[in-house]
Order: sequence, then structure tokens, then C-alpha cells
Amino acid sequence: MNILFTICGRAGSKGFQNKNLKEMNGVPLLYYTIAAIRLFMDNHKEDNIIVALNTDSIQLQELVERQNIIENIFFIPRKIKLAGDIVPKVDVIKDTYLTFRPNKRFDVVIDLDITSPLRRVEDIERVLDKYLSDKSYDLVFSVVEARRNPYFNMVEEKADGNYKKVCESVYTARQQAPNVYELNASIYAYRPEFLESEIKKPILDYNCGIAQMPDFLVLDIDSERDFFMMEYLHRIYCKKEIGINLIYNMASNCKRNA
Repeated sequence: MNILFTICGRAGSKGFQNKNLKEMNGVPLLYYTIAAIRLFMDNHKEDNIIVALNTDSIQLQELVERQNIIENIFFIPRKIKLAGDIVPKVDVIKDTYLTFRPNKRFDVVIDLDITSPLRRVEDIERVLDKYLSDKSYDLVFSVVEARRNPYFNMVEEKADGNYKKVCESVYTARQQAPNVYELNASIYAYRPEFLESEIKKPILDYNCGIAQMPDFLVLDIDSERDFFMMEYLHRIYCKKEIGINLIYNMASNCKRNA
């Protein structure tokens, strides 16, 4: 199988300044993603795997150049038109894929988010297995079970100024409500044909599949508070979860080799 892994990171951030360059427990966030890909590669030696970083950040490029656990990571300069705050990330992933498309065919494009480092190799493999199970999916992404349910205990302001359930329902217990999930912004597997098409709608409006991760892997970093909580939880789960610990050890080696 031919697999393209994409890593996308902009320079700066209005929500949390330079979040892509932060170190979590002494290791750059980027190295957790690179370590996850390296361990995936070790489990899939029969596959042809290419890794690409799409960025306008010189610092991120330098971090990649200083690591040596993945021999060759391609650098794709971020186009100015794709560097804005409201540009959909899928447009950047699409641009990365199309850079290789004239000379290389891929069976899947997997994007790993830099600011969602709490993942295990088995989570990536579960997303890929789900993707391969049904060719009707345009994309498959990682989720966790939602702790709140819009049919039961989530409310929004209505036109009359009152607050009512987001989704109308008659459920009196959460167990009666449909299962709902939260995207944890960690892993996305895109079908190449989808990326070659004209994507006019938000990705959730297309044919999507999900792969569930444990609910403690819900966090992604969009604020200083998010980062504080993730760093604390990461220390705990490194002791409890072998998959988290394996990536941490590989990422730490990545830094020592840099």
C-alpha cells in the first residue's frame, strides 16, 4: 500500500502563540507526531510510506531537519493563500497531496495533527482499518465518545432568548439518546479521489467514517490552558498506557538525536 502522511503547521497562532513549537514534557510537539509515524512504519515495513511537512515556519522545518528517526521527510512550502486563519486544513492537505500526485499514486492520505499528540500507533491503525473497510468513505477520522449529548444535556440560546436542548427530543435519560462523538482533531484518513475533487463544503458534510479512541485522548491544544492540562495528563498516561509511553520514548530519542 502507498501511504502519504501529512503534517501541517502554520507559523504563529492567534489563539495560542507559536503552539506548534511548544515542548511537552521536554519534547517538541512535532516530535510526538514524527515518532508515531516512525513506529507505524516499523509495523508496516511492507508499505511504501512518504512523509511530508507543509509549513511556512522556518522553526518547524529546522526541527524536522535536526531529527533523524525518519530519514527523509519532504518539505512543502505553505502557499500564502493557504496560510490564513480561516483556511480549511483540508485545503492544505489537498495541496500537499497534489504536489506528489503527478509522479506518485497513493492509496490513502493520513494527516496527523501536531497539536493532538496524545495518540497511539494502534489508533492510527484503527483509523486505517476503518478506511479500508468501506470504499464509500471520503474520509475517516478519530473520535472519542462525547461526555455531553445534544439530545439530552447540551443547550443553546434560541430566538426567544431562552436556552433549550440543541437537538429537540423527548428523552428523559441519556441512555435513551443516540450515541454522539467528539472529533479529537488527531487522525484523518482521506481518500485520494476525494482530495482530487472540488471540495466546496465542510468535510463533515461528506461521506465520513469514524474510529473511536479512548475518551482520555480527547484533548487538542488550542489555548494555554489546553496545553497545561495535556502536559499534566501526558505524564500520568505515560505511566499507565504503553502506547503513549512508546511514542514518548521514541520522541525523546528524536530530540536527543537532533
